[in-house]
Amino acid sequence: MKLNFQFPTGSVKHWDTWIGAHEFAEIAVVAEASGFDIVSTTDHPFPSEEWLVGGGHHALDPFVALSFMAATTSRIRLLTFILVAGYRNPYTTAKSAASLDLLSGGRLIAGMGAGYQANEFDVLGASFDDRGPRFDEAIVAMQEAWTGEVIDREGPFFPAHGHRMLPRPAQRPGPPIWIGGNSKASIRRVAELADGWLPFEQSAAMSAITNTPALQIDQLAERIDQIRDMRSVLGRSADFEVCFTPTARRDSDETADAVAQQIGPLSEAGVTHISVESKTRSMDACLAEIELLGTRLAGVGTVG
Repeated sequence: MKLNFQFPTGSVKHWDTWIGAHEFAEIAVVAEASGFDIVSTTDHPFPSEEWLVGGGHHALDPFVALSFMAATTSRIRLLTFILVAGYRNPYTTAKSAASLDLLSGGRLIAGMGAGYQANEFDVLGASFDDRGPRFDEAIVAMQEAWTGEVIDREGPFFPAHGHRMLPRPAQRPGPPIWIGGNSKASIRRVAELADGWLPFEQSAAMSAITNTPALQIDQLAERIDQIRDMRSVLGRSADFEVCFTPTARRDSDETADAVAQQIGPLSEAGVTHISVESKTRSMDACLAEIELLGTRLAGVGTVG
């Protein structure tokens, strides 16, 4: 079982007081030293005040943030968790991803999702109503661009004729793409197009906020088996990564205890990574939490 540390989204709103005298990249340095396998940041370029008041959050630009983390580390992987596909043209996304993957020595994981914030789509000039089919085609367009070959492709959204993207990413044929969300469409994309799944534990109440279906730990095994069967039918490998996010807790000791207890059942269900969503209220607390989790969870063989 491997471990991902999610940068706390609540920190961005209170950045000056949250960060204190520290540097942002210290998070990745300490996470790598503590045995974490992945560090991640999320994506909300210009959220609406209505959503923020209702429980939403701000975010750093994921490619900029992960670049700072990459520059100060050598092993830990870098995950966009999650990058909203429709907010950017897929060729722009492919260029950013390829650049970060190359310069980090092949450490990027492109965690992506369809998105659900109509107001944010609108203000960014992105198309909301057909975001699903656009997402499907964006994945294929990105993967083709990463080949470094001259592209000649049709399609309703992202045709390209006589264009080439260089440099290629370090990972071949490209960075792995993991799909975020609990929906049927997310499960289908993992089966048909992607390399991994980013489900998260969610109550019915939270489902109303995030607009993705509720999911409990005891339902995971059935969903994972479903994806395996779908991939096999399509002639794809039944093996894929599953990075599951349990419900976040504010107390670091409680988080460590809960994750340690969940490792066995999650592993049996087919989960390959556990993602810890930090709720720390300062950089000092964040660094202390990373060290605590690394020590506690490494002690039961969960990291690395």
